[in-house]
Amino acid sequence: MGIIPKTVRLLNTARLNQIAFFKLHPIIVQEHTFSYLISKASETIWGKQYNYNSIKSIADFQFAVPVQTYEDFNPWMERLRTGEKNLLWPGKIKWFAKSSGTTSSRSKFIPITDESLEKCHYRASKDVLAIYTANNPESNLFPGKALILGGSHKIDRDGDHALIGDLSAILIENTPAWFDLVRTPKKDIILLEDFEKKLELVTRSTVNVNVTSLSGVPSWFLTLIKYILEYTGKKYLSEVWPNLEVFFHGGISFKPYRELYKELVGSEKMRYMETYNASEGFFGIQDDPSSDDLLLMLDYGIFFEFIPADRAGDKNAPVLTLGEVETGVNYAPVISTNCGLWRYMIGDTIVFSSVNPYKFRISGRTKHFINAFGEELIVDNAERALEKACFETGASIIDYTAGPVFMSNNSKGAHEWLIEFEKAPSDLTKFTDILDETLKEINSDYEAKRYKDINLVRPVVRQLPKDSFKNWLKSKNKLGGQNKIPRLSNDRKFIEEMYGEAGMEEKKSI
Repeated sequence: MGIIPKTVRLLNTARLNQIAFFKLHPIIVQEHTFSYLISKASETIWGKQYNYNSIKSIADFQFAVPVQTYEDFNPWMERLRTGEKNLLWPGKIKWFAKSSGTTSSRSKFIPITDESLEKCHYRASKDVLAIYTANNPESNLFPGKALILGGSHKIDRDGDHALIGDLSAILIENTPAWFDLVRTPKKDIILLEDFEKKLELVTRSTVNVNVTSLSGVPSWFLTLIKYILEYTGKKYLSEVWPNLEVFFHGGISFKPYRELYKELVGSEKMRYMETYNASEGFFGIQDDPSSDDLLLMLDYGIFFEFIPADRAGDKNAPVLTLGEVETGVNYAPVISTNCGLWRYMIGDTIVFSSVNPYKFRISGRTKHFINAFGEELIVDNAERALEKACFETGASIIDYTAGPVFMSNNSKGAHEWLIEFEKAPSDLTKFTDILDETLKEINSDYEAKRYKDINLVRPVVRQLPKDSFKNWLKSKNKLGGQNKIPRLSNDRKFIEEMYGEAGMEEKKSI
């Protein structure tokens, strides 16, 4: 082992001990985080409005402060962006992460405080490396460089008071100068707004660099990998970077892309490590290479609560603390954070696989599901079924979306899947059957609605032309960065848009 890995391991030991502590004592750590947040914000305008000085317990907090959505917070965000101080968190907030989600045309602006940068986002980045090197003591990351593919939005000045950009762009903009010693390409290339120009410049500036790790969103990195292979004329990415050993990925599920990455990287030694970060905070890290579950990170200045996902939006829904959750239940997380968000419902859903320690998987979004016929199909169901269908038919997927085909006088209901394949299945009929049967196996509500075709008939899978999803994102000015395709929709708006983008005639009945 070289001197750099030895030094890193020594520096990481104390932090790994802290992680071990919150795994053993999660409730104590969360109670400490709660007390700190309330104390820190007690003299803010928000804290005074909700009388934080009188809050002595989590129950007091839950009674005093209602669960918030972004729409509830929006007036506060507008005031923060004009330079008002001490509103949600002490001091003035300069940075705001612009997050437009998927199909929503209205942007959200999430405050990024100095404390959330250092104690949440940057601490998490260090933890990813600490956990990875602890799991892989033979790692040779550090003589090489990390290729980071961040957001494509430039940093914009919002008047005289606020700076706005993708979270990834904000994180890159605020890293110290020495970070360029371990990162590639240079900051000015990473922050380019034109994603297509960025592909060219990233490729030219990195193909001759000793890249040992990749960090980014799987779908966008896939675009870069294919561009690099075409540029270099190589068959496998491991031929371009022989010392490449890990892809740190997040933002979307890796399941539909796993086999395609293995095929394009072409190396058995390549590792994949998932993270769960968002503009609102960094929430989870895959700490066990043998499991896809994520460890809930409990000491980043985030206090967690949870609402049963099927009651998200219900003002009378129970809101549970960490000690009250159960495994196997779909929850919508509610967070209070050191960036000044209070009892904020982030819109994602998760399912705990373990409560000792607290581990989970991301199951979808509170607004992205199909329940047009009572089937309650969530993204996690879709990802698992697609993964099996791909495996058994030799297919690989670039992107997909699905939505309902509503009942009419002459037809029953169904699900319609629009899929852009990197490698089409050997038999699309077989692919569809496996997708359908797997969904029945993992979702009893779907199975019940599909019983004898009473409510739902067999789904329809339609193959989209190459670049359909990319062209749709480009038409929305959402190419690159953290922008995502809406996987499931409870209406046909997005499917209708995709038919138009792909130049296909929409089929509204089955």
